[in-house]
Parts: sequence; structure tokens; C-alpha cells
Amino acid sequence: MNRRKFIKRLGFTAGGLLLTGSYPLFVERYLIRTNHYEILLPGLPESFDGFTIVHLTDLHFGLLVPEMIIEYVIAQALDIKKDIIVCTGDYVHERKNTEQIDKVWPLLFKLKASGGVFNVLGNHDHWADTDRSLYYLEKSGQNLRHKVKEIKKGNDKIWIGGAGDLWEDEDGIDQAFANVPERDFKILLAHNPDTADMSYTTKIDLVLSGHTHGGQVNIPFYGPPILPVKNKLYSDGIVNTGRSKMFISKGIGWAILPVRF
Repeated sequence: MNRRKFIKRLGFTAGGLLLTGSYPLFVERYLIRTNHYEILLPGLPESFDGFTIVHLTDLHFGLLVPEMIIEYVIAQALDIKKDIIVCTGDYVHERKNTEQIDKVWPLLFKLKASGGVFNVLGNHDHWADTDRSLYYLEKSGQNLRHKVKEIKKGNDKIWIGGAGDLWEDEDGIDQAFANVPERDFKILLAHNPDTADMSYTTKIDLVLSGHTHGGQVNIPFYGPPILPVKNKLYSDGIVNTGRSKMFISKGIGWAILPVRF
């Protein structure tokens, strides 16, 4: 191989590596999909067959997740035919600052659903500013932290309650469901899926969580090398905790590194 061919091949190789390396940083991180899951739940009242929940989590508004991405995600959520919308935390990326909190919550106020919008906080919301996050959570009218709401269809009903963040708050699960009949069907919003393994006594039928980002990087035939949870079975999708079904969303934004793969 002469010098010219060598330099040409080297250029092609370097270009290929650059494109490959930039894909998870500049491309896939913005490829936002709407995934549909059907979850079969014993004990669900017949009137709620086909009940549809839009689940948003881990927006991480801020560095590399601009306002237009949040607006796009909200528009997509509004466009889906649904009964309720649930949000499970980590709406901002900053720490010890309220600027991102003050910008993202007015956007979250746009979420609407016939059966209601329900919301809890994640660890990043506390790391940014607990008081400010709680202020907007209450102002939104969507606050489900340590609370429970009854949802009715005909003569049937289910209950949806919310846990505090596992790392930065009290779980408050038994407190939330204290006055709910034991046999009634219950859904729990909990940012961190490890919450499902806590020592609460309430019988929960379905847990909706986020936090993991699906590991952000998922290596074929290996899986995610980093999962910010104690129970490494809690990556994404539908899992059985042994106590209840749980759905874990991969979320929208990034946490440790600004990549998705």
C-alpha cells in the first residue's frame, strides 16, 4: 500500500469511528419513541379493561435536553388516546439551583387527561431544590406524593398513590393507602424501582417507576453495564417483583453520561 492509499484509508477509518462515537451522543439521545405495553393484571375491575396510562419520567430538562425536547414529549403525550397521565420524577438535571425547576414546571402544567394527571418527585428534583420542587408539585394540582386518589368507572374503582423518592424522601406508601380497603386494586407511582422492595405492608397491584434510564447504554448480549439500582433485575419494561407487577420506563434524558445506546 502506498502512502496516499494509507492516508485515505486512515481518513475513512477515523471518519467511521467519529460517526460511530457521535451516534449515541448526538443522534440516539434524541430518538424518542412512544412504546405501547399491555399489562395483564389479576384483580383489575372489569370496567378498567383497556384502561390506558401515559407514563412520562426522567425528562432531565437542562444541559443537552432543551425546552423544545420537553415540549415535543408533552405534545406526544397529549396526542395519545388515554385515561390518565402519570409522571414519576427527575424533571430537571441541575443541582442546588431553581432555574430549571422554574422553567420545566410551567410546561408540565400543560399535561391534561380526562381521568387526571398524577405526579411524584425523583432524586434530581430534590437535589436541585426540594422546597421549590414541592411548591410546583402542589401548585400543579397533580401532587400524589404520600397521597392517594380514587378513580371510578361505573360501579368499579381503583386507587392510585404515590411514594416519596427512595434516596431523598420517606416512601410513605402505607401512609398513602392507609384508608384504602385491602382488597381494592392499587397502583403505586415510585420514581426508583428499588422502592418495590421496601418493607411496606400495603398490597400493591402495579408499580410504575423510572430512574434507571434502562441503563442508558445497553450492550448487545450483555445488557446495561451501569444500573443505579440495588436490584439489577430492575432495568426496564415489565417485571415481576414477587409482590406485584412493575413497569419501568427508560425515560427521556440522561444522568451519568450524556449518551443513549
